[in-house]
Amino acid sequence: MSAPRPTLVIVSGLSGSGKSVALKTFEDLDYYCVDNLPLELLPSFVASLVREDGLPERMAVGIDVRSRSADLGELAEWRAAAESLGVDARLLFFEAEDHILLRRYADTRRRHPLSRLGLSLPEAIARERQIIAPLRSEADAVIDTSHLNVHQLRRQVITGFALEHSPGLSLLFESFAYKRGVPEEADFVFDARVLPNPHWEPELRPLTGRDQRVRDYLDGQPEVDAYARQVADFLDTWLPRLRNDTRAYVTVAFGCTGGKHRSVYLAERLAAHARAQGWSEVATYHREQD
Repeated sequence: MSAPRPTLVIVSGLSGSGKSVALKTFEDLDYYCVDNLPLELLPSFVASLVREDGLPERMAVGIDVRSRSADLGELAEWRAAAESLGVDARLLFFEAEDHILLRRYADTRRRHPLSRLGLSLPEAIARERQIIAPLRSEADAVIDTSHLNVHQLRRQVITGFALEHSPGLSLLFESFAYKRGVPEEADFVFDARVLPNPHWEPELRPLTGRDQRVRDYLDGQPEVDAYARQVADFLDTWLPRLRNDTRAYVTVAFGCTGGKHRSVYLAERLAAHARAQGWSEVATYHREQD
């Protein structure tokens, strides 16, 4: 059986729809990322990586209306040229309703890329829709971010595209705060509120479970170590049995009071354990922090 081809995700869509957040999310998932790549340079980009150290397993590039010199209607041609170099190219397209885009631009006070043409913001949005229509028609997935916040968008990218399009079973380790509810999509939920809480240590309170000082504190608590080892034993026993299931990914969630210290620590620790056990597609998502 031949090895899967490296993945190249083309991130595109309307300005203000969340492309930058998506590209940063792919970067957090250890994709080799480049933003604002001219469309006609897509094959050259792939070829340059082949010449250097060989293709990374996962890449993501941002291509949109900022690419001034290319005809975006030629996407299929340039995409095919890139795939001929040994990648599996997929297009992820982001969009949002006009009134949402207008509000986001008002909130951030950013300039629209097409404002250089002397267009008003509504005119620029309308013109952009026309220009990038060929990209939307070629998209493998379209995400409407009109009613998504940043955290929801990141999670949808992770579970709806980045992991779901990976070969085999992928794992997402998520942290959350019980006061904001248990994630509905979680397959396994573990309650960390029984463990010592760094919140009550004044010097640790401003930090999170990703900070070394918090990790050192929790590492030094015997009950935390016992808890983590028992959860690891449980996951080592049952996760492999899900490989033959039809699902693409499994979400393992850890909750604590504020979703800041214990749950984050455990999600990161168990994700590292899963990678050490040979799971190749592992991601973390901290609902109250990311």
